[in-house]
Amino acid sequence: MKRVPMMLQLTVILFCIMAVPIALISWYSGKHILLNSEQAIAESSLAELNANRMLTEKALNNLSQNTVALVGTNTLDRIHSYKNYKEINSNYFYVFEVRSVLRELMQLKRRENGVYSSFLHLSGSDYVISTDRGVTTLGRYESIDWMQKALEKRRGMKGVWYSRKLDSGVNVLSYVFPLHQLSTQTHGVLVVNFSESEFDNYFGASETGKQEYLIMDSKGMIISHSDKRYLQEDGRKTPVIHEILEQDSREGYIFRELEGERMLYTWSRSQKLGWVNVGVYSVNELMMTTHTLQQNIILLTIIIILVGVVLTFFLATWLSKPVRKLVRNLSSRTNLGAKGRNELAFLDEAFRTMQEKEEELHEMLNIRERDSHNLAIHQLLRGELSPQVVELFSSPHFLVAVISIDQYSEYVRKYNSEARSYHRYLFISTCDYLFSEDLIARCVYQGNGCFIIVINYEQLEQETDSLIHESLIKIKDKAEEVLNHSVTIGVSSPTADMDLVSARFGEAMEVIKHRMVKGSGGITYWKEKKANEQKYIYPVNSERRILNFMDNGDLDSIIKELKVIGDEIRSAEYISYDNILFIYHQLVGICIKHLRENNVSTARIFSGRGNIYTNLASIETLDELEHYLCVFFGEIMQYLMQPTFQSNDYGERIISYLDEYYCEEIDFEEMAGEIGISYSYMRRIVYEMTGQSLIDNLNLRRIEKAKEMLVESNLTITKIATELGYNNAQSFNRFFRKFEGMTPSNFKQAKS
Repeated sequence: MKRVPMMLQLTVILFCIMAVPIALISWYSGKHILLNSEQAIAESSLAELNANRMLTEKALNNLSQNTVALVGTNTLDRIHSYKNYKEINSNYFYVFEVRSVLRELMQLKRRENGVYSSFLHLSGSDYVISTDRGVTTLGRYESIDWMQKALEKRRGMKGVWYSRKLDSGVNVLSYVFPLHQLSTQTHGVLVVNFSESEFDNYFGASETGKQEYLIMDSKGMIISHSDKRYLQEDGRKTPVIHEILEQDSREGYIFRELEGERMLYTWSRSQKLGWVNVGVYSVNELMMTTHTLQQNIILLTIIIILVGVVLTFFLATWLSKPVRKLVRNLSSRTNLGAKGRNELAFLDEAFRTMQEKEEELHEMLNIRERDSHNLAIHQLLRGELSPQVVELFSSPHFLVAVISIDQYSEYVRKYNSEARSYHRYLFISTCDYLFSEDLIARCVYQGNGCFIIVINYEQLEQETDSLIHESLIKIKDKAEEVLNHSVTIGVSSPTADMDLVSARFGEAMEVIKHRMVKGSGGITYWKEKKANEQKYIYPVNSERRILNFMDNGDLDSIIKELKVIGDEIRSAEYISYDNILFIYHQLVGICIKHLRENNVSTARIFSGRGNIYTNLASIETLDELEHYLCVFFGEIMQYLMQPTFQSNDYGERIISYLDEYYCEEIDFEEMAGEIGISYSYMRRIVYEMTGQSLIDNLNLRRIEKAKEMLVESNLTITKIATELGYNNAQSFNRFFRKFEGMTPSNFKQAKS
């Protein structure tokens, strides 16, 4: 085709555009196009149902999250001791506190669309706080006995959705959230009633062909229906609905004949709520537009071909004339041969060649300029002067500022390399423009989370110092905004000698280390050391006392002694970063040596902690260092002083917890917190009791339960995996094969 003239190509293309559609449309106008349209409409209807389901889930999820957020505030804690209605009315302050809770409930209702009402009932109290009746006694409010039945469906710490009908006759979906100690000191139940009619906004039957919708729970009970007569009834009574509930797939559609009319049923299961959403459509109404459109297309295509045959040749000649003229001009000015080639192919190659050359030239110029500037600044920081540095910095006075990302290892874990590179590019590109016009500033990245700014200015004046400080404040705020992380800035002393810029760079790097005492997130300037500030200090007496306290198992005294060491460091007129590391390295080394001399296995105590000295060197502030050592000595004391019977007690609590929640998704850090021990210590207890890792013990319980379900029930593999807390069937198959040596399906076949 690259050798066919453009005029001939246009003639053929235009003719085919007009002639071919009539043949295709005529062929597809029969059963094939109807079947394809039917499937396409079914897919579209299913997509619409899924979209409506996700909107509903999002609305309910937002409502539950806002409910949990309300519980997380301290508003409910103010009334946790008010149990009597008369007692509340006897004191204005009590009334004010209760009314504040009512206002929070009203705000929750106003924030969320579809909330009909909400109420709070404290355990043991004789009143409720509701948005529909205010603060009233239980006798005047509707019965709350249904909540016990609703909470039977609750799993874990989350609330539960329960469909019911209010005394007023309004159908609602109630979110029942029992209050517990992890969220508030108040004991009771918070209920938010979501109006069932709100579902009409998401699943309304206003679309063409839409007959009705219904939402059922996992047992087939109808939660919402376009026809309100069917609410709270068993959907399995309808054969088609019963067939849908028996399906294993998450979503799908089926066609059925109902009273002589072809109907489309679409369904979609909610993984979060366990509900089944069903949409019912009339296929005849949906296909009405398809039939009309088919007839119009055939008629329009015939007309286009009849007119187009006449105009095709003249149109192709007219369209190709400017292009042929342009090709002749370009061919005469370039070395690209146009003879025997298609005009469009020739132009495409010509323009692509010119664009590539232009982009390469522009990129080379930008890279060369940027790299040359960065190289010159890096050379200046190493003490090497180049002619380009003189061009960059024309003023006589210099100042070096180092911007260091606080807790850089945490920043690296938080963002991948691409995100960090983008952060560096964005910060450096905006950094130079944040300084005053009287200052010349160039920023480069040094590595390990450090940015270097060389500041060049004309005169040493107090006003200049103020401008520099204000600019550094802007730089600090901008860095935190771009990096999403706090930074510390160290500033060197000024110099009027370009040869001393490298020395000032060393000063700025030394100043950064002062955040060990002063804390991170600040701006610190270089201060010349005095002669007496060069001496190292070391708390020898504290070292001996800590060893004695460790032998006596007195953790509180060790923590107090660590506080004494920290106060001594803070009170020192000057102490270097190296001195602080020396103190704590020496203290840790002496303690480990003392433990080993007393035949204590330090490997078991500190397993999983990594290299302790590397961890100490990576800590940036004194407060974090003290906290690290408190945990360090706490683990030593826990290992040395933990009685066997208490370990056994913890083991029984761990096993009991796993027995109760092994079918749910368990957060081991939260589990250890509820039991009252560290995660590493919990893992050690499980291994010593069972000879298995915590993960293997949990999965072995699930596999044993799965073997019973495979033999005794007719559930699918996917359903069993979901019931046992696995995110997908692949994970379930992998662990089953690991413990049983075969897949679940092979096991079921062998047992049957």
